Amino acid sequence: MTATSTLESPTNYCELPSWLQECMLKQQSDQADEHIDLICRAFNLAFELHKGQYRKSGEPYIAHPVAVASLLRDLGGDDVTIAAGFLHDIVEDTEVTPEEIEERFGADVRQLVEGVTKLSKFNFSSTTERQAENFRRMFLAMAKDIRVIIVKLADRLHNMRTLEHLKPEKQQRISRETREIFAPLANRLGIGRFKWELEDLSFKYLETEDYNQIKALLSERRDDREARINKMTEVLRSRLNKLNIKVLELKGRPKHLYGIYQKMQRQNKEFDEIYDIAAVRIIVEKNEECYRALAVVHDAFKPIPGRFKDYIGLPKPNRYQSLHTTVVGLNGRPLEVQIRTMEMHHIAEYGIAAHWKYKETGSSDTQINSDDEKFTWLRQLLDWQNDLKDAQEYIDSLKDNLFEDDVYVFTPKGDVVVLAQGATPVDFAYRIHSEIGNHMKGVRVNGRWSALDLPLTNGDIVEIITQNNSHPSLDWLNFVVSPTARNRIRQWFKRSHRDENLARGRGLLEKEMGKTGMDALLKSEPMQITAQKCNYQSVDDLMAALGYGEITQNQVVNRLREVIKEQQPVEKITEAEAIANLTSEVNTEVTAPAKGSKSPIAGVEGLLYHLAGCCKPLPGEAIIGVVTRSSRGISIHRQGCNNVEKIPGERLVPVNWNPIDEYGRPLTYPVDLQIEAIDRVGVLKDILSRFSDQNINVRNAGVKTTRNKPALISLSIDIRDRQQFEYTINRVKNMSDILNIRRVSQGDS
Repeated sequence: MTATSTLESPTNYCELPSWLQECMLKQQSDQADEHIDLICRAFNLAFELHKGQYRKSGEPYIAHPVAVASLLRDLGGDDVTIAAGFLHDIVEDTEVTPEEIEERFGADVRQLVEGVTKLSKFNFSSTTERQAENFRRMFLAMAKDIRVIIVKLADRLHNMRTLEHLKPEKQQRISRETREIFAPLANRLGIGRFKWELEDLSFKYLETEDYNQIKALLSERRDDREARINKMTEVLRSRLNKLNIKVLELKGRPKHLYGIYQKMQRQNKEFDEIYDIAAVRIIVEKNEECYRALAVVHDAFKPIPGRFKDYIGLPKPNRYQSLHTTVVGLNGRPLEVQIRTMEMHHIAEYGIAAHWKYKETGSSDTQINSDDEKFTWLRQLLDWQNDLKDAQEYIDSLKDNLFEDDVYVFTPKGDVVVLAQGATPVDFAYRIHSEIGNHMKGVRVNGRWSALDLPLTNGDIVEIITQNNSHPSLDWLNFVVSPTARNRIRQWFKRSHRDENLARGRGLLEKEMGKTGMDALLKSEPMQITAQKCNYQSVDDLMAALGYGEITQNQVVNRLREVIKEQQPVEKITEAEAIANLTSEVNTEVTAPAKGSKSPIAGVEGLLYHLAGCCKPLPGEAIIGVVTRSSRGISIHRQGCNNVEKIPGERLVPVNWNPIDEYGRPLTYPVDLQIEAIDRVGVLKDILSRFSDQNINVRNAGVKTTRNKPALISLSIDIRDRQQFEYTINRVKNMSDILNIRRVSQGDS
């Protein structure tokens, strides 16, 4: 729909979609039923309230709600959903109240509009907190009526289609949120047509150069690709007809751009090396014909081992069903073939919207029922979202749980249990029941005893062994992946070991702050305020939570320092200066260990040594020692360091890492980072929270800002090993404000 001045009058229909024109004509001619009347009244109110408002593109604002309502209608939405599409912005952008919406359109329309409305009229301490509360509100509304998220997805899709009119930094932020939250949500709901377009549009703004390149290459080779696929479909159609298998549709289609890009990144290949950039889809009438058609495909073309998936026998949680197989095509290149019925295809395109049933008999299928397997993921989100007090932790957990692929495992009785990728037997136990997890003694996977931290894989049969006197271990918090399991473990320790947790929490705080004056500090007003700001009623509750791992000492110390700073006279200092004042410099030079102690580097025991500033190696990286000509002893370099190539062999010393000291504690090593980020208030605080969540010490922090340019952030951190470093750096990279992050060595400009 192209919005022009003709849209300025609702009586001029030439620029409105035909379906809406028909509705309004019927209403004016008294041919409208109550459903059409509701839709027309919603449009008329939206038109009046948005009159005089314009989008960044210059078009009348009403074009947006009309487009959203049209998307909802295409999905098969009812009159209530379409009406909510027209009205979804009026609470946020006008003075109309939810009570007025209910009075004019009913409780259902009000519920949908309120569920979609952002919390823009409330005050929050940070962008992250606002985002977290928006999502909490949205998921709670989804539990009452799943149509809330359908309206929100349609709203986001149209906004993404018109994103070119916004500033680049806003394009990046919205696109990243779309990729991390809304595209996975569309996937969870099975709405393939929304998921693919949301991913491709996000790809367009987040990796513009790669997007344009892949789009151009696909366009250039379209004729050749279509010719190859047409020959293949002719062979298949002929063979299927001979077996009297009725084919409703048989055609090829290119895969969406972001899917191709992901495969290139995952396999580290160029576009020319990706052969299966298209797929052939076969749609038949009956389920059994899907398997007969599969036999035809495998008879006509050689199947590639390990590339067959039966989503008909074992559907995805979003109800997606299809047979997937990859074969060697006529030209010797791999090609994916998908086989499904028309009903399966409809579900693959429309997802949950294909099964909407509305309140015609007083009951509704739009609410989340406890026994509805397709909403297991949403019930899990609702189970743990109130337990996650920290806004950033909530957002991170949300992204992990929406984006990760599922793993299908079985109970000994054959029941399917759906878990997140990387889930362990402990996650499985708590998924079955809290008491199963709390009394877990061991586990058998596929009939054999297994480690509790071993990730489960598709098809595993898991048997949990329990014992009455068994109980959780704090070590479990290091490997469980589900927020539900993590929270149940913490709750058990909270209930069962309060005195121990209090002592442990106090010890952790003393380690961070020092013992001097600790009693006075715990009784002080700033400490009480800190406890309240961390959502605990008392300092004891805060210390206990610190002891059992619900909150980290870095989070407590940072919040305490914020409170102390707020109570001090206001000074005009930068965020970098404030944090620099709260951090201490530590000498990163490593000297010879004391007699009897364990050296971090094996092979230099009793000798003076230091980590080379040119490459600053991390545990997990291959290293080599170099005997220096100065008094600094042995210099430890990464293998492959340019400076080592010039050193003669007689000065090289074979060395490797010791992961722990003589007391069994993990050793840490200094790393310097430089980060480019969108300049906004609080960006450094949000970055530091990623490190504190991983118990990574930040020894020094600094920010350099220049008008109309990204902020340059310098950090000095202490890292345990390469795995911890890469995991944390990836978390920082995924922040919407981060443009670039790199490790800094001496000599870097």
